[in-house]
Order: sequence, then structure tokens, then C-alpha cells
Amino acid sequence: MPGTRVRMTADHSRAPVLEALVEYHRRGRLGFTPPGHKQARGADPAVREVLGDAVFLGDVLASGGLDDRLTRGRVLVRAEELMADAVHAEHTFFTTCGSSLSVRRRCCPSRGRTRSC
Repeated sequence: MPGTRVRMTADHSRAPVLEALVEYHRRGRLGFTPPGHKQARGADPAVREVLGDAVFLGDVLASGGLDDRLTRGRVLVRAEELMADAVHAEHTFFTTCGSSLSVRRRCCPSRGRTRSC
């Protein structure tokens, strides 16, 4: 019914990805993984001068960065559960590390093409 508020059941005061990013920076971690700019440390000095270092600080892998490589902290899973609750869906899925490729891969089967995608 229009105007009816649906009650959310999850604790939306939490932000798993943001909390993991804060912890990542608090620990001063630097993974032996992509991205190559290594939290700006590996970025070209001219790029750093124009863009500043802040543009690089949120670019961290989910697995092997925000979470361990086995995803035991369930950072993305918890965030997806919160999003599903917020939009009243059964599931949500976040694409990470190549979202353009993920979108393309999702669109190909809907067009009836699977081999050339």
C-alpha cells in the first residue's frame, strides 16, 4: 500500500565496508595485491600532485584488503545483507574489482549470447 512504511529488521547503524576501510587504514596495512598505486605510494608523483592522495585511499580490494583472502570477516556479505534489508529484497550482490566486466557478463546471457561475451 502506498505510503506504508516497511520496517527494516537489520541494524542499519553499521556500515561493514566503511568500518573495514577505517580498520585497514588504522593498521597501516599495505597488501601485495592490486591496485598498483598502493594507497598512493606507487602512484605517479604528477598524478598525486594534481589529484592528491585521498583519491587513492578508498581503492582497496575487498578480499585480501578489507577482509582476509578467505573472507572470514564477511565484510561484503554483511553489507549485502544490509542493502537487501534496506531495499526489501531477498538478496543483493555487489560487484567489486572489475564492475564493468561484471555488468557486461550479466548482460550477455540476457541477450542470448554466452560464448562471445
